[in-house]
Amino acid sequence: MPSQDLIGFAYNPVLPRTPKFVESLIDDLGLRRGAWASAASDVALDTERLRRTSVVITAGGDGTILRVAKRVAPYSIPILAINLGRVGFITELTVEDAAENIPGYLDGSARIERRMMLKASLRTGGVEEALGLHALNDVVITRGVLPRLVDIETRIDGVLMTTYRADGVIVSTPTGSTSYSLSAGGPILYPEAKEIIVQPLAAHMSFQTGLVVSQDSVVELTLKQGRDAIVSVDGSTDTVETGQTVVIERSPHTASFLRKDPPESFYSTLTQRLGVSGRSVPPPRTP
Repeated sequence: MPSQDLIGFAYNPVLPRTPKFVESLIDDLGLRRGAWASAASDVALDTERLRRTSVVITAGGDGTILRVAKRVAPYSIPILAINLGRVGFITELTVEDAAENIPGYLDGSARIERRMMLKASLRTGGVEEALGLHALNDVVITRGVLPRLVDIETRIDGVLMTTYRADGVIVSTPTGSTSYSLSAGGPILYPEAKEIIVQPLAAHMSFQTGLVVSQDSVVELTLKQGRDAIVSVDGSTDTVETGQTVVIERSPHTASFLRKDPPESFYSTLTQRLGVSGRSVPPPRTP
């Protein structure tokens, strides 16, 4: 096997400053001969290079991480994320402290946080064909551009749970629990948990409560009535026709991240990112 002697840098090309920032970072770290840089969408173009890569450092927001994670997860490459986005739930470093702190992550002392992913397949008339897509956040079936509800029959491990009449259904990983699922009223799960969230999106006159199921469960979402819908796998979209089923299960791949803080720091980071850190309920007033 080739030695893992390269450090990768993947960036969001939409942000004008990121290519120059990455290039200056490579120079500051003295990695010019042992690093490569690429737009996030092009990371997987050179598979031999990925086999030689020990860490991929991302510069962008959570969307950049999602694009990179599904490309490097098959190679078990950990990600170290620098936040250039708005919230950055999954990121580790800021632009200001990146150059100073990155060496401490590359010396082998950082812990590796492993997060489960999902795999989506499309079944038509009993024939299942892989969409070839894996998700770190979620798989979502939603209505198209028209303001209408869709009927989505939902089965868990072959058992009919309900038929949602809703704007859609979100099937989320613990990582995705702080994303679209959260905005739909879903619970927040610890990032290294091993469960799947099934969360309806604006359900109408039907079962509205989200459900947490085992990582080994298979979730089947069948579009029953109405016009075609859209399936989104971490933002990669396709059309679902009436009668087709999206099959969602645990991916064989795992996304890995380099972390310095202990696992329990997730809770303080969560409240900071949500803007509720430090708030407390005042004691009751005595008469």
